[in-house]
Amino acid sequence: MDYSFQMYSARNEASLDETLKTLASLGYKQVEGWGGQFADPAALAQSLKSAGLIMPTAHMGYAQLEDTDAALKIVDQVGIETVYCPAPPSEEFRTGSGDWAGFAQGLARIAAAFKAAGKGFGYHNHHWEFSKDADGKTPMELILDASPDMQWEMDLAWVVKADEDPVAWMDKLGSRITSVHVKDIAAAGENADEDGWADVGHGTLDWKKLIADAQSKTKARYFVLEHDKPSDAIRFARRSMDTLKSFGA
Repeated sequence: MDYSFQMYSARNEASLDETLKTLASLGYKQVEGWGGQFADPAALAQSLKSAGLIMPTAHMGYAQLEDTDAALKIVDQVGIETVYCPAPPSEEFRTGSGDWAGFAQGLARIAAAFKAAGKGFGYHNHHWEFSKDADGKTPMELILDASPDMQWEMDLAWVVKADEDPVAWMDKLGSRITSVHVKDIAAAGENADEDGWADVGHGTLDWKKLIADAQSKTKARYFVLEHDKPSDAIRFARRSMDTLKSFGA
């Protein structure tokens, strides 16, 4: 399995080119882009080529995706196959007053345009997407129900943060899950400077089992390593890859 690396985790590194080359030296074959990287798609494509990496998936924010033609041009220039919207578009969704149904319809329109262009499209969750409405539906279900073309990039650690069982969601909606974010949660009281996240294999989640579950229960093609706030992105990349290599997967 070729693990990917979410470049948002290395957003504070001084040199994109050096970071990409270091990731390649650690055994990564691919990376996942994020919206802040797409100001110069041609230069990004050249940096990836120079490092011997590909970028099959990427995150683009909802505002960027609303100009769908421009987003698809970036996708073509960089060689991206599937884009995931990484979060809801405003603070209201985080505090419980956002219009999830309306947002889901907007995502469905983008998904249709991406499908017409021969590209995949989906949504990446946090914990906000698992509170139930009056009908017992979660925002995550509303998003997937809005279009059969909508894929799910399951950020598994955020599912756990929402006090949900990720394997139960795999059982329920595994056919919609095409990517999994591989991140770890530190033990209670640890890694406060990193917002309670941990390098993969150095936290509380049983990633050996969870990867096996995802492989058997979902359609995940991509397993993307991510840390939301690493104090050292290269340390995170190295130690996490060492953990995953030890699984033999």
